Amino acid sequence: MSHDQGREKLIRMANQIATFFMSQPEAGRAKGVATHINKFWEPRMRTHLFDCLDEGANGLMPLVTEASVMINRPTVQAKVGASGGISKPL
Repeated sequence: MSHDQGREKLIRMANQIATFFMSQPEAGRAKGVATHINKFWEPRMRTHLFDCLDEGANGLMPLVTEASVMINRPTVQAKVGASGGISKPL
């Protein structure tokens, strides 16, 4: 699967979640989207979602954008050092 296909699938999935929560009371919609994504999406998927949001949220429903402030942004667990070895952040 190409990067663009993966991105499109991720956007489609996020929008499907938002579409479901549009049928819920307005006060809890964004929280519902965020809770679902935090609970069921692995960190890599959430990282890709934030990549989409950081690039302008093209294709994402406004409810996904609204929920994004409540979605846990994954942190980098380890990074490759200059020597090519893996080091953990302090």
